[in-house]
Amino acid sequence: MQIFEKKNVLVTGGAGFIGSNLCERLLKEANVICMDDLSHSDISNVQHLLQYPDFEFIKYDVNEKIDLNDFPELDKFQVRFQGIQEIYHMACPTSQKNFENLKIHSLWSNSKAMLNTLDLAVEYRAKYVFGSSSVVYGSVTESQKIFSEDYEGIVDHLSPRSCYNEGKRFAETCIATYRQVYGLDAKIARIFTTYGPRMRLRDGLLVPDFILNALEGRDLIVYGDGSAEEALCYVSDMVDGLVRLMSTGPEVDIVNLGLDEPFKISEVAQKIISMTNSTSKIVYEEPLMYLSKKGLPDLRRAKDKLEWIPLVRLEEGLRMTIEYTLANKEIYNFKA
Repeated sequence: MQIFEKKNVLVTGGAGFIGSNLCERLLKEANVICMDDLSHSDISNVQHLLQYPDFEFIKYDVNEKIDLNDFPELDKFQVRFQGIQEIYHMACPTSQKNFENLKIHSLWSNSKAMLNTLDLAVEYRAKYVFGSSSVVYGSVTESQKIFSEDYEGIVDHLSPRSCYNEGKRFAETCIATYRQVYGLDAKIARIFTTYGPRMRLRDGLLVPDFILNALEGRDLIVYGDGSAEEALCYVSDMVDGLVRLMSTGPEVDIVNLGLDEPFKISEVAQKIISMTNSTSKIVYEEPLMYLSKKGLPDLRRAKDKLEWIPLVRLEEGLRMTIEYTLANKEIYNFKA
C-alpha cells in the first residue's frame, strides 16, 4: 500500500533535450531526481527547475554503479525508506556531427548504463522506461518505410555507427532479459525524430541548426538533394507518450513514439526562413557520414495501448521552438 505523498522518479540524462522536458513534466506529480554527467548536455536546461523543492539535480555518470544512499541530498525524498518508484533511462549521446568522438560514450550508455539502471530498478522494484530509437529497425527501403513494433529490422552490427544502432538493440535485449529473469516491468519507447526547445546546437540536428542559421542570416544547410523527408514530433507530445507508457501495465513492453506524417527537409527549412523573416538561403551539401535515413512509425499500438497521438502541428511546434531560441540568446551565445 502506498503510504507516501509523492512517488520518487529518477531520470537519467535528465539535463538533455528530451530528459529536461520530461523532468519538467514529471514535477506535476512526482519528486524528480535528475541524474546527468553533463558530458553532452547542459545544466542550463534544468536551471529553472532547481528552485523547486521536489526537484534534485545530481551530477553523476550512470556508467558507474548507482547507489542512491551515497547522495545525502536525496534524504528530503526519504529514498532510504520510500525507494524510487519509476526510472526513465534517457542518457545517451545523439550528436550527428560529433559522433566520432562519442562512440565509447554511446557504447557505454547502451550497455554499462543499461545494466546499472536496470539493477537499480530490480533493487527498488521500480517501473522502468528506456528511451530507445527508431534506428533499431535498420535502413529504410522502397518496400519498408513504415515500421511496426514487430518488425525485426536489419542492422549492420559492424558499421561506423553500430555503437549506437546495434547498441540500442543490445539495450533492448537487456530490457527483455530483465523482464524474463526478474519479472521487471520494463518498457521500451522506440523514439522517432523529435524536436523542440533545449536541443543542442551545431550538432547536425535539423531544426535547431536551421533556426539558428536563419536568425543569424546564414545559409540553411540541407544534407542531400532536398528530396529527403523527416517526420518531426514535438517534444511535449513525446514526453506525453513516455509518461503514458510508464503508466501502463506490464503487458505493454514496446511502443513506437513519433509522428507518422513526413515533411520534406527542404520544406521545413523554407518554413523556418519564412517564420523568422530571414534573408537566409537554402544550400545543399553531401550527406553526413553518420546521418541515417529514417522511416515512419506505425502508431497503431500507441493509439490503442496508450490512447496517444501527437497533437502539435509542425507550424506551432516550430513557432514555440523559435520563440524559445530567441528568448535564450545569451545561453546560446549567438555570434554572426
